[in-house]
Amino acid sequence: MLRNNSKSNLLTVAFFAIGMAYVESAVVIYIREIYYPEGFDFPLRVIDTHIAITELGRELATIVMLISIGLLAGKNRIERFSIFLFAFAIWDIFYYVFLKILIDWPNSLMTMDILFFIPLTWIGPVLAPLLNSLVMIILAVALLKFSQFKTKAGLNMLEWILLMTGVAIMSYVYMEDYTHFMLQYLPVKDLILTTDSGKILEYASKYIPVGFNWPLFIIGTGFHLLAIIHYILRLKKLTIN
Repeated sequence: MLRNNSKSNLLTVAFFAIGMAYVESAVVIYIREIYYPEGFDFPLRVIDTHIAITELGRELATIVMLISIGLLAGKNRIERFSIFLFAFAIWDIFYYVFLKILIDWPNSLMTMDILFFIPLTWIGPVLAPLLNSLVMIILAVALLKFSQFKTKAGLNMLEWILLMTGVAIMSYVYMEDYTHFMLQYLPVKDLILTTDSGKILEYASKYIPVGFNWPLFIIGTGFHLLAIIHYILRLKKLTIN
């Protein structure tokens, strides 16, 4: 079981993340009202360059806020990392909850969405990030549960390798379809480093998702779950001993 102070911290962090999620969903609703008055769908509309740059800044600011709450609420590296994961997951889940409540979107869990813009655009069905978020919550709770073991409670090398392998696979899956489309027009270095954002937006406005690599996504999720299971079994041995 989690200690009482850990439960209190998670509850406070959850309220913070839910508040962030509402603000995030409100901003997205405003943008969609301007550029997609008939409802969001692909292909993307060409938006003003300064709006696109502002959106990138907003994403970075969101990550900074989530990291900051972890630094403030956690007492050590394990707790800070755990709380960051927990806050990120709650924020992501409730972002979609509020969109559904406020504008009845997405139509289903398989509705495609733009998830992230860094370093390239991430595209996937709504179900995918929700599954990622559930796995993040499981890992966060497991880390907090065993945080009493101090240095031994951290992830070991094998667990980090499993997690990072999963992250690499997930990142590829989310960026695969969009990147494959954009490489018809630009080399990868220009796609990442180009200063001509107008050209990027022009090409992106032609993009329509054609699929999502679920088999590879499941493999990536499997790496994450293997890391969590290995971690829990390893730390349980300490409780027995």
